[in-house]
Amino acid sequence: MPITPVKNYRRPALLFNAHLETIWSSLLRRPSMPAYRRERINTQDDDFLDLDWVRHGRDRLVVISHGLEGDSRRAYVTGMANAFGAEGWDVLAWNFRGCSGEINAQPRFTHNGSTDDLHAVVQHAAESDRYRTIALVGFSMGGNLNLVYLGSEPDRVPEQVKAAVVFSVPCDLAAASDRLAEPSNRIYMKRFLRLMGKKIVEQSVRWSGSTSGP
Repeated sequence: MPITPVKNYRRPALLFNAHLETIWSSLLRRPSMPAYRRERINTQDDDFLDLDWVRHGRDRLVVISHGLEGDSRRAYVTGMANAFGAEGWDVLAWNFRGCSGEINAQPRFTHNGSTDDLHAVVQHAAESDRYRTIALVGFSMGGNLNLVYLGSEPDRVPEQVKAAVVFSVPCDLAAASDRLAEPSNRIYMKRFLRLMGKKIVEQSVRWSGSTSGP
């Protein structure tokens, strides 16, 4: 896909490559934790989703979707939540299945082609009749979910959804997978596999009754 450079962006001098930009933000950035209030909603397949709200009584809401193996407490999510809160928005940061601290009830996880959970979250917010405007913000896989949702299923998107912004989106999944598998990116691959593997083992034990991993 074509890449349009942003001519007025200059990375900080000390973060002179992509690895430093990624790792510094993940490990050292510490935004203040929003005053989340958790709500659990049920899905149509008898599972659950945990939603973390910051309500200021506004009629504008931002729905924030985290990335693969992230959650609502990651720095990039909390930083965005704080930024929108400061501008007078209510905030809903939702957690993908298995990412809120409790393994999900069904033997499936959120993935790039599954927008049912995102729709359930957005619809739940829209049906509250509190919001005139809803904006979607997504990072990495969460951004991809937003684009798939808006692009392939526009007829079921609530009319309150007026805008979307996404960051670091793996639009070409095959190319993104190949890039992640490169030796220079092994640290990220190992992290994803470690986090995902733990959940797969938990699900395997739950559904097979086994005491050992797959």
